[in-house]
Amino acid sequence: MNRIGRQHLRRALVGTTTTLAVVMTAAGASYGVIGLSTATDSALRDRALPRTVALDSTREQAPVDPVRQSQDRLPQPPPATAPEPVLEPGDSGRKVRVLQARLAQLDWFTPPVTGEYDRVTKRGVRGFQRKRGFERTGVVDARTWRRLQRMTQKPSEDVLFNRAGRPLFEPGDSGIRVRRIQARLRQIAWYFGDVTGTYGPSTRKAVYGFQGKRGIPQTGKVDRRTLDLLVGMTTNPTADELANRPPDPADGRPLDPRCRTGLALCIDKTSRSLRWVVDGKVKVTVDVRFGSAELPTREGVFSVYRKSRDHVSSLYHTSMPFAMFFSGGQAVHYSPDFAATGYNGASHGCVNVRDYNAIASLYDRVPIGTRVVIYWS
Repeated sequence: MNRIGRQHLRRALVGTTTTLAVVMTAAGASYGVIGLSTATDSALRDRALPRTVALDSTREQAPVDPVRQSQDRLPQPPPATAPEPVLEPGDSGRKVRVLQARLAQLDWFTPPVTGEYDRVTKRGVRGFQRKRGFERTGVVDARTWRRLQRMTQKPSEDVLFNRAGRPLFEPGDSGIRVRRIQARLRQIAWYFGDVTGTYGPSTRKAVYGFQGKRGIPQTGKVDRRTLDLLVGMTTNPTADELANRPPDPADGRPLDPRCRTGLALCIDKTSRSLRWVVDGKVKVTVDVRFGSAELPTREGVFSVYRKSRDHVSSLYHTSMPFAMFFSGGQAVHYSPDFAATGYNGASHGCVNVRDYNAIASLYDRVPIGTRVVIYWS
């Protein structure tokens, strides 16, 4: 292009720019393109717009997975944490009352129910856990709570709030059921003398003392709670007990043939009895208690291999007077717990005797090597 042509082009650009400013001012800064020539428009565009980097047409974007995209938007679960305890020391309220009432059914808590998770409650929980082979934390976790529920009954409102229930038997009543209550009370040394079937002052006094010992409302009347405790601690009275005849703990069950010769401690799980037998003749018969389903007393034929008059368990730290060992750590021995609570409990596998005088006498008469037969009749 010659010099004259370039001058014409500059004049055109200046004039066009002036026109564009006027148009933009009048139109509110809108992009005025009216009157622009094709060449001018190209020149302005080349000078005003930044240079664009060309895209690589050979590179493909990864396809979007709609399922994964929707999952990414879902709320994520919080990180796993240790389960919170069901109940622990310092708690209070109705659920603690339920805990204490259920522990009391297994003799791991002594009423009255308080609703406060105190040291006594913690000690009861630890004892229950130890008996089941759980970790002894004193804290009720889900596992401890489930086991306790399976082993006990739902406590009533009267039990939870230490109220006396409606009397089932009371002074003035009579009959065979009163006779059974008297016989049961006599088994645990609360009632003395002959059973009569009449609910008189002696029966009321026995019931009153029994209730006080268990920490339940003392009325001298037998309500459901009193009766359940009494039944749990005693055995169904025999015909001899109801007729005031000397009781037969073996309840007339036959001797096992293996007990009929020489010296034998014949232990019958069916009648829950131990008989000291000499040449086929029964010399002594006593009530006994066995281990639980978790810690059962072994069955079969054994022999007394060790005796310990004032033995204390190194494993459970409990007293085992007049212990006569027949299989590992299992022994025949006196149990103060059996004497106090009856059959509302179990041993750790030993054969418990609750008659102190009888086992003390038997201990001196049973030599090492005596046959021990444990069976179901």
